[in-house]
Amino acid sequence: MLFLRRQLLPLLRAASSLPSPIYHRAFLLSTSTTTSTSASAAPFSLEDYLTAACGLAPAQARKTAQKAFDEASRINKKAFEDFRNCRLNSASNPDAVLELLSGVGLSRADIAAVVAADPLLLRSSPKNIGPRLLALHDRLGLSTHQIARLLLVGSRAVRSCDVIPRLEFFISFFGSFEQLLVIMKKSSRTIESDLERVIKPNISLLRQCGVSVRQTAQLNARVIACSPERLKELVLCAEELGVPRSSRMFWQAVAVVAQNTKEKLAANLVLLKGTLGCHEVSIAVSKLPCILARSEDFLHRRIQFLIKEVGLEPQYIVQRPALFTYSLKRLVPRHCVMKVLLAKGLLDSNRSFYSLVQYGEEIFKLRYIDNHKDSVPGLADAYATACGGIVPSAV
Repeated sequence: MLFLRRQLLPLLRAASSLPSPIYHRAFLLSTSTTTSTSASAAPFSLEDYLTAACGLAPAQARKTAQKAFDEASRINKKAFEDFRNCRLNSASNPDAVLELLSGVGLSRADIAAVVAADPLLLRSSPKNIGPRLLALHDRLGLSTHQIARLLLVGSRAVRSCDVIPRLEFFISFFGSFEQLLVIMKKSSRTIESDLERVIKPNISLLRQCGVSVRQTAQLNARVIACSPERLKELVLCAEELGVPRSSRMFWQAVAVVAQNTKEKLAANLVLLKGTLGCHEVSIAVSKLPCILARSEDFLHRRIQFLIKEVGLEPQYIVQRPALFTYSLKRLVPRHCVMKVLLAKGLLDSNRSFYSLVQYGEEIFKLRYIDNHKDSVPGLADAYATACGGIVPSAV
């Protein structure tokens, strides 16, 4: 197979009368760094290799080759030098990597998908990734299908560190390979972090704070993979927001302070205190810390609508902070329907606005629009108009 690849590559190069810019770049890099290559030897083209050896379509190969060059130059100087000087200016290293991928059972289609997702895998040291690939099956017991799925999202970790102990730990911690894969799809950074000095101490601290395994899985990778000192700071900041460690929402408070600046959180607290009252704000934040992650404009517009248009009291709002999670495109039309039904005596006066907001779209339309299509003929059209951003004057 490798013999055929080496025979096909020169033919592909010769057949291309208008080489791509990447082909020229590969030519310049290979000729500028190789002194012993004979004048008759064809230069290595990563783009052609991706097509002939990896099975990528020409357009995809061109895009992937550009991605490889861009990532190598962006990651660090060593990666870029590896790209320029040896590992990707000839077929020898990529051939060895493809043999390893094939050796663990990956099909040609699997290999094409993995290489397209992470072309720098082709410049990995076979001595490093070979044992790791084998261990995915022999030590972790992953099937060929699972290995392919893992590499699609985590090949960078496989080529950059001794990933097997990390994978073992996380599969055990989260309970299954499938759950780990969900985490890795969000970010593979977690399994690239030091297990003993970062991951385990951080998880231990989170457990001490009452954060469950399920809640840990919902945290951003930057929380689990940050330095232990940084995580301690985040925990203290979360407590300062008024969310105690005993709260089931403490994990969310940690996530909020990790993903937002202190200035933004402080500004939102000032806004909420100025409109809802100091004591009331602490209730809202403790119930749903993520409201502090919203923009000032987002919060201001909803507060103004809920108080001035709907007529809700601040105490009512802070007890139901989920009201801040809904868009005005949901709140305004439903308030219009509520006003019409109340005016016509078709809605219990004790029915709360919050209860109408909580319904899913299909159930809401069935209960409060379709059920009244005969008694209020224009209600459906008015609701559709309000959903489009125009509040009808009357129904």
